[in-house]
Amino acid sequence: MTTPALLPLSGRRIPPLNLGTSSFPHHRATLRLSEKFILLLILSAFITLCFGAFFFLPDSSKHKRFDLGLEDVLIPHVDTSKGGKNLGGYLIHGQGHDEHRHREEEERLRNKIRADHEKALEEAKEKLKKSRDEIRAEIQTEKNKVAQEMKKKDSKPLPPVPVPNLIGINSEDPTDKDIREKRDKIKEMMKHAWENYRQYGWGHNELKPIARKGHSTNIFGNSQMGATIVDALDTLYIMGLHDEFREGQDWIDKNLDFSVNSEVSVFEVNIRFIGGLLAAYYLSGQEVFKLKAVQLAGKLLPAFNTPTGIPWAMVNLKSGVGRNWGWASAGSSILAEFGTLHMEFVHLSYLTGDPVYYNKVLHIRKLLQKMDRPNGLYPNYLNPRTGRWGQHHTSVGGLGDSFYEYLLKAWLMSDKMDTEARKMYDDAIEAIERHLIRKSNGGLTYIGEWKNGHLERKMGHLTCFAGGMFALGADGSRDDKAGHYLQLGAEIAHTCHESYDRTTLKLGPEAFKFDGGLEAVAVRQNEKYYILRPEVIETYWYMWRFTHDPKYRQWGWEAAQAIDKYCRVSGGFSGVKDVYSSSPAYDDVQQSFFLAETLKYLYLLFSNDDLLPLDNWVFNTEAHPLPVLHLANTTLSGNPAYR
Repeated sequence: MTTPALLPLSGRRIPPLNLGTSSFPHHRATLRLSEKFILLLILSAFITLCFGAFFFLPDSSKHKRFDLGLEDVLIPHVDTSKGGKNLGGYLIHGQGHDEHRHREEEERLRNKIRADHEKALEEAKEKLKKSRDEIRAEIQTEKNKVAQEMKKKDSKPLPPVPVPNLIGINSEDPTDKDIREKRDKIKEMMKHAWENYRQYGWGHNELKPIARKGHSTNIFGNSQMGATIVDALDTLYIMGLHDEFREGQDWIDKNLDFSVNSEVSVFEVNIRFIGGLLAAYYLSGQEVFKLKAVQLAGKLLPAFNTPTGIPWAMVNLKSGVGRNWGWASAGSSILAEFGTLHMEFVHLSYLTGDPVYYNKVLHIRKLLQKMDRPNGLYPNYLNPRTGRWGQHHTSVGGLGDSFYEYLLKAWLMSDKMDTEARKMYDDAIEAIERHLIRKSNGGLTYIGEWKNGHLERKMGHLTCFAGGMFALGADGSRDDKAGHYLQLGAEIAHTCHESYDRTTLKLGPEAFKFDGGLEAVAVRQNEKYYILRPEVIETYWYMWRFTHDPKYRQWGWEAAQAIDKYCRVSGGFSGVKDVYSSSPAYDDVQQSFFLAETLKYLYLLFSNDDLLPLDNWVFNTEAHPLPVLHLANTTLSGNPAYR
């Protein structure tokens, strides 16, 4: 879904610009030189070394060798009356012995070199008799041995910590038969997506459901990291699909490897992998998920090695070298990326007792607090070298969105003790209301984008998450404005529903405008696609939880039916390229976030409120639930990592 630089992203993230599905290979790069040729080079170097040693050994007639054997050792001595030479207080004992012994020693060394040389030649001949596949198998065996040694090294047990009080992991079935049947349908859709991924894309990051093969994008680098497995785990668990969950757990235990030479998105790997692994750990209690999350987090830390501590967008998991997207405002880092680490990193510090993770994200917050903000708004770009804002572009959609979400959720996750985060959220939302939120001529409330001093009357699908955010943050808002923000959330939900309802497929476009007579409708062809995104359904779910207005379940069911009708194919689910066409082309990608977010929010929409209650759980921007760290239930209040 990308240009080479701009990629398809899930949850809060950078919006794709076109419909290409180009991706980097999802397997390790093929070696340009054959293993045989490489082997010959190594053997040639060894043979050359052997001959060099043979011909250039020192001649005993010209040089005296001071062997450090038992006979010839340096021993402290000051008395020269016994015929030895005194060199700085040390006597060279044994000097004057018959030099015949030296010649014998040199001859022995020559013979050893000849024998080693002949042995190496014999081994080379044996290697060359083997087939290419046999040589590859031997190389793979050695790689596996190294990998197992590294795995043992990385699997050190973490210090025990008290598990937060986990409420609402399981729930009774809805009593209403109609609601129960709808929830069962969502579960069936999840099984269809998972089973096809397992059959055709297992271990790959994502699935091409029409081509029936694995798929990946540059956010995951060039490695098969099983993004769909990690992203889907908690959804499987919540739905009671425990056999499928165990399949995923087994793959992660045996195959998920972060010691790969692969450049990945710090943001995407954090929200999908670390978030997914932490959620799976809290739901199931299986230690492997916690260990893998901590291993991966260690691989991301080098991204913070910048002059300001603002992390690079990408980091190589093996070398630790980081860089930013070339298109991002003269090498800037992106607000929604470096501002969407707090939830996961606080939990990492809690689980490990290591304050390094919390300190990294706290440093980012402190830096932002010191900076001037034009019109009280946070620009989307910040240069990690200079600490200055890049282009003055502010958005609650792509590039900015989840930064604001994580300010609110940091407060909620701290049991509402992190008042600093709440103040930053309230200040930001007030500025957004003043400058970005408007009503269209037709009465639709929308959130525009601030670009170069003026408001662009366009809203993205990604921005539709904000309806749920406003509702979630209503309680605790300033000046008793809880009712105001709940109403604002409802208005955004209505606008986003209109963007769905005004299409042929009843699925929303990537972006829609409010210009002239067109409202909540996409204008450009490259904004008419739907890639199985969750944000509108996410807002429906939050609005249902806070209001229990039945229209939100109705709207969610409409979306579920449209997805099942127009995006379902025999090999899974695919995005569509034009929601205004009655027979749209497929993009042939089953995004991992479809299983992590879209289907999870639909399932929760038709579940009881006691399944993952919002007083006890906070969902990260990839819909991975993390428990509220109630200070009464944890050691966090006395944990210097948290203070």
